[in-house]
Amino acid sequence: MDPVIVVGAGPVGLALALALAHQGVSTVVLDEGSGGDDPRPARTAVLRPDTAALVERLGCATVRDEGARWTGWRTMRRKQELRRLPLGAETLPSPLHVPQHALTRGLRAAATAEESVELVGESRVDALEQDADGVTVHTRGPKGTWWRGSHVVGCDGARSTVRKLLGVRFPGRTAVERHAVATLRTELPWPDEAVLHRQPPWRGSGNEITARPLPDDAWRLDWLLPSDGELVTPDALVTRVRDTLAGWCDGSTPPYDLLDTGVYTVHHRLARRWRVDRAFLAGDAAHLVGALGTQGLDEGLRDAENLAWKLAHTWHHGGSPALLDSYQAERRAAVAARLRAADHALPALRGTSPLRAYLPGAARGQDALLTDAHLGQGPLGALPVYLHSPLAPEHSPAHVPVGTETGAVVEDVRVTTPDGTSARLRDRLDQGQLLVLLVAPGTGVWDRRHWQSAGVMPRLAAAVSALPVRAELLVTEEYPGASAHAVLLVRPDGHLVAAFAGVRPAELYAAADAARGGAPAPTTAGDRTADVN
Repeated sequence: MDPVIVVGAGPVGLALALALAHQGVSTVVLDEGSGGDDPRPARTAVLRPDTAALVERLGCATVRDEGARWTGWRTMRRKQELRRLPLGAETLPSPLHVPQHALTRGLRAAATAEESVELVGESRVDALEQDADGVTVHTRGPKGTWWRGSHVVGCDGARSTVRKLLGVRFPGRTAVERHAVATLRTELPWPDEAVLHRQPPWRGSGNEITARPLPDDAWRLDWLLPSDGELVTPDALVTRVRDTLAGWCDGSTPPYDLLDTGVYTVHHRLARRWRVDRAFLAGDAAHLVGALGTQGLDEGLRDAENLAWKLAHTWHHGGSPALLDSYQAERRAAVAARLRAADHALPALRGTSPLRAYLPGAARGQDALLTDAHLGQGPLGALPVYLHSPLAPEHSPAHVPVGTETGAVVEDVRVTTPDGTSARLRDRLDQGQLLVLLVAPGTGVWDRRHWQSAGVMPRLAAAVSALPVRAELLVTEEYPGASAHAVLLVRPDGHLVAAFAGVRPAELYAAADAARGGAPAPTTAGDRTADVN
């Protein structure tokens, strides 16, 4: 079988290649650059718990060694602290803040260690052809040649060559927000806590500043810039740094070491199509999002996780058109909802009407909305729910509600496998198989030899072995909102397919068949997704 060709060796492309490798799929990663490290401390990534866990499962050590988890979040307005939220395992989950070059380096190291991943540097794609059996990609450069693959995925950024070669439009909004950025090493009054400060009282600071800690006493500071394209000179940025630090430190600028600065502009764009036959788009090649604290890299990594198991199933077993079509249906709809939420919030949060500040509760609601976006909550930040997925099974009387909505990401409960291995549910994801989870209170105190052959386990094990796709049977003591003997069917990317009241072999089979998009077609050649308006 020809490998999957991944164009682009940024975090999304490398994550996709690693996710495919973990599911037994060979990949060729075509990198326009040389693969060298390009440290830019002002370019950082904020990963939500789900995407941070994903890159850690993929073998990226930097999420542990070079990332910072915040212990709290503070919201301030003028001179007043409005809210402080503790973050951690027992409260709200903390995002992971990591330099983007460190994240890329860690993913590249993991990919280099994978025998089934071939990294090819200095290879710029300039031609792409498709036929009934696969794709052919041409690169120019020192290693310019033709590459043959089963599929191709463009993870090559906002100026994606793959997207242009496919003739896919990329409409949207330009310059939604502009920010001045500085990464520096200093001491601030809130060690390890992130801060959102709106309308600070000192002059020249702008309307909004965020301070987010990094390891080794480093901080990234972002100043929201006016929309009129104000020029930010190096001297002006240093003045912002000094004034901001003095404002936070009782009027005296503390010692600081300026590591990097920059100005970045946020655009909002959404590709019309994310699949054209055997070619796909992911990450910034498919979407640009980032205003109001939303994180485009989060969405790109979710693209990679969503697409990887579907490509892997097709690569190994042949896939139905519905399975590959569902990537666009699910991920494009999720990102479009995120963009719509940001567009609806922008006039209230960034508008210039003087009435905004006098509306009852308006300021408090705006602060809460921004906080949710930064922390991965609410309409601007919550995890995607694929409620109307084409892979969702038809409703059955056997379905029961649990604490997780159908199509949402399941909770990370502790589980036990039939061979006695204990793990977190999240650790069993991204292995190319469905998960069948039985809620069985009391099994933790039983000897495995007894509960494995008692109650509903033999019948459930037989039902799992008869499913049309490979699945792993897991047992948990409890699951939020689930009664004893409930059975949950979970996709390889952690989204809930359905939950059942007890062992229902026929209904479980039907749900598993729906989750794979139905029986594989004799061939997927020539299958095209409909254009999206």
